[in-house]
Parts: sequence; structure tokens; C-alpha cells
Amino acid sequence: MADIAVRGAAGIGVGPYAELAFDSEGDVDRAAQGAVSRMEATDLLVFAHGWNSERSTSTRLYDRFFAPFPELVGPGVRLGYVGVVWPSIRFSDEPIPDFEASGVLAEPGFGTALDPGTRQALGEFWPGREAELDRVAELLEERPEAEAAFIEFGALVRELAGVDAVTTAAAPPVPSLFAEDVLEVCRALTRALLEAGAQPGAAAERDLVLGGVPRTLWNGAKELLRQATYYAMKKRAGVVGERGLGPVLTELARQRPELRVHLIGHSFGARLVSFSLRAVPDGARYVKSLTLLQGAFSHYAFCDRLPHDRGRGGALGGLQRKVDGPVVACHSPHDTSLRVFYPMASRMAGDSAGLLGFDERWGAIGHDGVQAVPGTPRLALDTALREGVPATGCVSVDAGSVVRRGGAPAGAHSDICHEELARLVVTAGRMGR
Repeated sequence: MADIAVRGAAGIGVGPYAELAFDSEGDVDRAAQGAVSRMEATDLLVFAHGWNSERSTSTRLYDRFFAPFPELVGPGVRLGYVGVVWPSIRFSDEPIPDFEASGVLAEPGFGTALDPGTRQALGEFWPGREAELDRVAELLEERPEAEAAFIEFGALVRELAGVDAVTTAAAPPVPSLFAEDVLEVCRALTRALLEAGAQPGAAAERDLVLGGVPRTLWNGAKELLRQATYYAMKKRAGVVGERGLGPVLTELARQRPELRVHLIGHSFGARLVSFSLRAVPDGARYVKSLTLLQGAFSHYAFCDRLPHDRGRGGALGGLQRKVDGPVVACHSPHDTSLRVFYPMASRMAGDSAGLLGFDERWGAIGHDGVQAVPGTPRLALDTALREGVPATGCVSVDAGSVVRRGGAPAGAHSDICHEELARLVVTAGRMGR
């Protein structure tokens, strides 16, 4: 059963505030639901974080993001704030703009080695796998120039990710990122890191051209480990949303039918809150808005028919109709994580285009907005704030004017704590002055 924490305004700069903590299967302590149901509020802001290495990081994110709201809403609006906490991971060398370095950024000089914060977070993310993680850390630190070392590393990562190298008729296909030759995968990932500006270019480019088994490829090996955590988190976010948050909100709506719910999600948290729509009963109108901040899931998720496969729809096809208001997808061209690495991770199900062959079918909603949903407008952020957004349906908002800062390899992926984005949530939920 999940751990639970209920915090008051003393823990966060706004209130009333509570945290709903879910485990990897979506289980939540019912005491948390009770705390939320007792909130004196007309409108509930429910925010799910993306990848984070520790709980304090997500709490600080909520504190920063929620701070502007009291001054933005109208006099008839009484806000309640909910932070969704779920087991995810962020590598400590992924910078978060404006967060102090202590406890957030990796210490300098680690290179491909795992810094202590990331190693600890991996142990919490994959409990009981200390031996495998110790060997992975050892290989990343030593960087042996031997093909056998890469083969061993690839096998360890497959074990951690929970994929079997042997495919049977009853089992799903092995994701190509884990099934293909590990040296070629690490070479492709090293090229992607070069594109994202995450490592010195000249020496790495030379090593890639020369071929063989250069130490440079351990940069790609570390990215393979990172992609394995993304693969696990992608599945977990959907489970927590559909089996955890969705039923919690459905029960809350039964108890408090007048309460208006506004869902907000960042990165894989955007996937989580979106998948919670699967639990919304037909005809229910309690979800009043859904705002996706740099969403790390398919830009085709809400379409009824996939452009490349007319016989199928997106994973959430048509579920925007479960929202009694707009579904606002914020995207930014400065998000390197979604521009470069998300498409690569999405192709892990196997595709003849290869690891780095661009194909727009693999794009993220946080990179270029909602796709293949007829009638979806595309707005600049200042236009959306000045003129408003549609009352219902999907809308794509280019937030690149504010979501623009961040270092390699993620770019501006986590640059979301801006008053303009808070104002967009207020606009979408019709909560403004």
C-alpha cells in the first residue's frame, strides 16, 4: 500500500494543500482521499510531476508552480491544491532551471559514471536489484574498451527494464532499443547526445567515424540506462493514472459533485493525468480542464484514426470529450528531451526506420502539440492568454517564449515554473478575474 502525506499550507506556500502518493500499481492510502474531499474549495488543481529523483523535488516543483494562482483567480473561486506523487526517477545531471544546485544537479566531473544521487535513486526505482546496479555503475565508471563489456552492460539493462531477449508467441516483442546489437545502439545514442549538445563534439565525432569500440560509446551506454528508466516510467504513468488517480477522482466527484477538477501534468505526469480520463464515467462533467506541460506521450494520443494506420486510434482516442472544457497541450521547440530522445524511445517497439530515422509518427505532444485531431487550433502563448482558448476540445499552445532554458541533454524540458503557464491553466479552467 502506498505511503501517504497530507501537508498543510506550512509545507507549501499556498493552501489548502495535500499530497496523494501512489505506488507503482496505483494503490493509494484512502486517508489521503479523505483529506482532499474535506478541502474547502470550489476548484481543485491536481498536478502530477514527471521524472524526479526524490519526493522533495516534486514538492518544491509544486510550491513554485502553484505560487502565482491565488492572485490570478476570481473572487468566487476557492482553490484547493493537490500534488500527485508517484515512483519515478530523474537522473541527477538533468538540470531544472532556477532550482538550486544542492540535491538537484550532479556534482561536476562524473562523466559517464553515476553520481551518488542518481545511484541512490536507481536503487529506489528498482528495489532489490543492488547487484545488477553495482555492476552497471562499475562498468560506466571504468569504461572498458571491450565488446564483451558492452554486451554484459546491455544484458544487465534488459534485466532492469524487465524485457526478455527471447520473444515467444505469447510475449510482446522485445523493444528494439534492447534487442538490437548493443554497440550499434550505443553508437546511435552517442550521436543523439552529440545532437543534443550533451558532450564534447570533436573527439566524440572522431571516435564514431573511426568505428571500433571507443570509450566514447559509454556516453551512449549511460543514455541506454536512462532510456530503460523512461521505458519503465512510461508504462507506470499510465497504470497510476488509470488505476490510481482516475478512480480516486471518480469517488471524490461522487462525494463532492459540485467540485470542479482541473488536471495538470508535466512530462510523464501529463501522461498520468491523461490516462486518468479512462476512469471518468460516461456523462460525468467534473473534469473542467486538462493542461499538459511538455507532455511525454504521443502527439497522436487523442486522435480517432492514426494517419499511418487508419484502422486504429490513439491510446486515448476521443477521451478529450471526457473533459468539460479544453485539453491544452503546451509544447516548445527548445525541449531537447522530447525533440531528440522521446522519438527514439517511442520507436523501441520496433520499426524498420531504425533508431535514428526520423518518422513523425513517434513525435511527442510536448514537442509539436496535438496531431490528427480535426479542428485543433494552434496558438502562440501570448495569443492564448490575450484571446483565450476554446471552451472544449483540444488546443495546441506554443509555449516556447517562456519554456526555453535548460542544459543538455533535456534542454528546456523542465522549464515550466512561469506565471504565464499558471495564467494559462486559469484561462483553460475559466477561473480568472
